[in-house]
Amino acid sequence: MFEALKEQPKDKILALVQMYKEDPRTDKIDLGVGVYKDATGATPIMRAVKAAEKQLWEVEQSKSYTALSGDPAFGDAMRDMLLADSVSAENVAAVATPGGTGAVRQAFDLVQMANKDARIFVSDPTWPNHLSILKHMALPTVMYRYFDAETRGVNFEGMIEDLGALKAGDVVLLHGCCHNPTGANLNMTQWQAVIDLMLEKGAIPMIDIAYQGFGDGLEEDAQATRLVASSMPETIIAASCSKNFGIYRERTGLLMTVCNDPSKKALNQGTLNYLNRQNYSFPPDHGARLVTMVLTDPTLKADWKAELEEVRTGMLALRTQLAGELQRLSGSDRFGFLAEHRGMFSRVGATPEQVEKLRVDHSVYMVGDSRMNIAGLNAQTVPILADAIIKAGV
Repeated sequence: MFEALKEQPKDKILALVQMYKEDPRTDKIDLGVGVYKDATGATPIMRAVKAAEKQLWEVEQSKSYTALSGDPAFGDAMRDMLLADSVSAENVAAVATPGGTGAVRQAFDLVQMANKDARIFVSDPTWPNHLSILKHMALPTVMYRYFDAETRGVNFEGMIEDLGALKAGDVVLLHGCCHNPTGANLNMTQWQAVIDLMLEKGAIPMIDIAYQGFGDGLEEDAQATRLVASSMPETIIAASCSKNFGIYRERTGLLMTVCNDPSKKALNQGTLNYLNRQNYSFPPDHGARLVTMVLTDPTLKADWKAELEEVRTGMLALRTQLAGELQRLSGSDRFGFLAEHRGMFSRVGATPEQVEKLRVDHSVYMVGDSRMNIAGLNAQTVPILADAIIKAGV
C-alpha cells in the first residue's frame, strides 16, 4: 500500500529554517520561523515558568492520566485569562489540547461533526497551517479579503463584502489579536460590525488566539475575543500558550466552546471529550500544569505578567526603530505601518524576487510573502535590515 503514497508539499517555513542553518555567513538574520527570540537570539524560559517547574518537581506525586479534558483547573485558569467575566463559566466547555494547532484541528473536527455542510471562511492571508489542515480534512473553504497590499492595513470594505456571502451555519475563522502573518488588526468598531454581520447571517465565529499579551497588553488583546463571545449565540475559541508562556515544545493549548444556553454545556463538554479520545485520548499535562500554577499563584502571575510586558514593549520598540530607520533611508513614510502593526509579524511588502534578493545578497531570511518575525531582530540588526530592504528595492 505504501507505494500509493505521494510526496507531500514541503513546509516553506521549515524549509527556510534549514536554509538558514546551512548558510555559513556570520551576519545572517533569521526573520522566518514564528518563535520569540530575545536580543541574543535565544528563546528563553520565562522566569515564572522556571520557578513553577521547580515547585512542580517538589510536589508532583504521579504521572498518571488526568482526564480526557485535561486538568479542569487549567481550563478554568485559561477561561479566566481569555474571557474574564465577559461570559459565565456555566456557558463554557473546554479541553486541553497539544498546542494551539491541536486546538485548531479539534475545532475543525467539531465543525465537521456538527455540520458537514459548513463552509469555513478564512482571511486572505492567514497562518498557512490553517489552510493546510482544512485541505487535509477536505473542508470547504472560502477566502475573504483581509490585507490591503497598498496600505499594509486591513481591507475592511473587502472583508465585509466577502463575508456578505455567509450562509447560516458557516464558520468565520478570525484571529483574536496580532494577526498572523500581517500584524494588521481590526479595531473594536470593525469587530462590532463583523459581529453584527455574523448575527445577521447566522454564522459561527471561530477565534484563533495565539499571541495574547504580545500586542497591546494582556487585557487589551482579549477585548475582541470577549466581545465576540459575549455577543454571539455560539463561539469556538482555539488558544495557544506557546508564545505568551514561552513553552513551545510542551505543546499546550485549549479549545473552548461558548454557548449562551447553559443547558448545552454538558453536551458540548461531552463532545469535546469524545474528540480528544478519538485523536489522542488524554492531552499532555506538563505545560498545562505549569500554566495553571503561574496563573493561580499571585507571585508567579505578577512576575509572568511583568516579563510578558517586557517582551511586548521590546517588540514595539523594535517596530518603532525599524520604521524610523526606513523612513530615514527612504525619505518617505511608506514603512510607517510597521510601527502600527502588532505582534511578532508584519508583511514588509517585498515581492518574492525581492525576498530572494534579501536572502542571497544580504543574508536576510524571511518567508516568500515577505512576512517577517520582528522578534528575530535586535537594536544592532535593525539598521542592517533597513539598509538591506532599501537596497533590495522594496
